Formats: sequence, structure tokens, C-alpha cells
Amino acid sequence: MPDDVLGVIPARYASSRFPGKALAEIVGKPMIQHVFERASQCARLGQLVIATDDPRIAEAAARFGAPCEFTSPEHPTGTDRVVEVAVSRTAPLVVNIQGDEPLIDHQAITTAIEALEQAPACMMSTLCRKISSEDEVDNPNVVKVVRNLRNEAIYFSRFAIPYPRGIAAERMKHVGLYVYRRDFLLQYSGMPRGPLEQAESLEQLRALENGHRIAVAETGYDSIGVDTPEDLERIRAEIEARMYGNTEPTRTTGQV
Repeated sequence: MPDDVLGVIPARYASSRFPGKALAEIVGKPMIQHVFERASQCARLGQLVIATDDPRIAEAAARFGAPCEFTSPEHPTGTDRVVEVAVSRTAPLVVNIQGDEPLIDHQAITTAIEALEQAPACMMSTLCRKISSEDEVDNPNVVKVVRNLRNEAIYFSRFAIPYPRGIAAERMKHVGLYVYRRDFLLQYSGMPRGPLEQAESLEQLRALENGHRIAVAETGYDSIGVDTPEDLERIRAEIEARMYGNTEPTRTTGQV
């Protein structure tokens, strides 16, 4: 198994919109277990660790055999939790895997890792997919990304970019899976928060505003995060459909 890539799943209990969601039950397992088991299918991850500040999540991780590390409860973001885990390890690449995406596709993780490996001038990588619905184009909760000809990010925005002046514009949704070079990640939290990051409330703009390059690879995977109890019900229905008859995923390319 490779040892050059560390995967970290930040998970906190005190979510403002959905407290305790990491332990919400989905077909007999807590959500964090679904995330861990699916991410574990990625052969590129040499280590996979859950990072939490809550003993209830640590106890759940112990029950299903997942490595878990306690991190400071003072961290403002999941990225800061990932940094704390990465400090004590030496893997040159670190993957931030969202703890509220129980349908995470292991192939998408591999795609993001390879995108950074193939872009030596970039300090981090992420993913995007084609937008096919006008509802997503105009939804500020769906972040859009514009790339240059080297498949590097030019800008991320909640607005419908690029503007299609007289031509059909291919719009891309940002899929929030991140891979960092370790040395860059350890500096990332301390970088100045620029006006664009603050205006858009998009943390990834910090790298661009500080002059760093982000590789962006296209994927068929569409992230479905759990932010509310209503999201949880949709995820339950999706997983049950895959397990009990309908094996075709409705919004992602991953397999259960």
C-alpha cells in the first residue's frame, strides 16, 4: 500500500445546522462509517484517519475499527483539523475528505490525487463536473469554477460564471474534495484571508489570492453533502435504492 498519501476525514459533533450529523444512522451505520468505508476503497490512500474533537465520534470510530485522532475544539474549519493531523505525519500529499458525504466516490479521490501529481507547479487540487441544470447555475449554494487551458482554477464563485455573451458557455460545478502538498497545507491556515474569500465565503480562494495555483480535474462524481435532516432523508433513500433493487446511482458515479 502506498504511504505517500494521507487521507483525513474531519468530523465534528456540534454542527450548527445539524448537531450530531456525523453519527446519524443510515441503513444501520453512522454516517461517518459510510464515509470511512467508501474512502477506504481508494487504493492510493496509504493512511486514512478520522479527525474529531468529540469522544462520541471517537467511540463510534473505535467500534467500526477506524483510526481516529483527537484535535482541538478551537479549530474554525475542517481544514484546520486536517492540518493538525498532518503535522505529526510525513506523507507529502494530504487529502481532505468531507465527513458529511456518505456517498463519496473512491475513484473521485484517485482523480484528485493524480491531478496534483501531474501538476508540479500547483500546490493543491480539487474537482469539478459539468452543470446540466439551470437550477444549479443560478443557485448560490452551488459553487462554480472557471479554469484556464492548463486546467487550473482561475476563480471560484457563487455567481453563474462565465457569462455566456452570445455563445454557449460550459459551466462547471466545484466538487469540494481537496488534495494538498503537505508543506503548503501547513502554511495554508496562516495565510491572509483576502477580500474575495471573505466576500464569497469560499476558503479555496485564499490560495488564489495569495498567488498559488490549484489544479482542477473534471469528474463525473457529484458530491451530495448532508447539511440538514432533509438532506439525510434523501441520502437514506439513495442508499436504500442502491441496496434494495435500483442499483443505478441517481446523482453520482460511485458504486455501493
